Amino acid sequence: MGHPTDSTCIFCKIAADQIPCTKVYEDDAVLAFLDIGPLVRGHTLVIPKGHYATVMETPPEVLAEIAKRLPGLSKAVLAATGAKACHVLVNSGAEAMQSVHHLHFHILPRKGGDTFRIPWNAGKLDSVEGTALAAAIKGQMGC
Repeated sequence: MGHPTDSTCIFCKIAADQIPCTKVYEDDAVLAFLDIGPLVRGHTLVIPKGHYATVMETPPEVLAEIAKRLPGLSKAVLAATGAKACHVLVNSGAEAMQSVHHLHFHILPRKGGDTFRIPWNAGKLDSVEGTALAAAIKGQMGC
């Protein structure tokens, strides 16, 4: 199966077996491997074999292939690490802290008392601003 590639992309090189990784799952569409700089034990990356920089640039059918595998991969990571919960995260774009510009999902198993934290400084949605923003989003989607 032919996939788009970027010869400068480390994840494309990993998918092409040009750079080794610690694989946990592979088929013709998706590769999952342990992160070499794990935030927590079991930190797993799930990538499409084709090169797509962000979720916004990825065809829906490629996202569907990843989505089909995420539940089983997440359950396997939890079972292997003894964790009861996980984050499944994707950063899309440099401003969202994406450091490798090849779409990748992070599976981060979580246990009570672990030290990893995601800063989440929740604000408050103003109802007028929320209504206007929702209308703008709907307009962009053609709704």
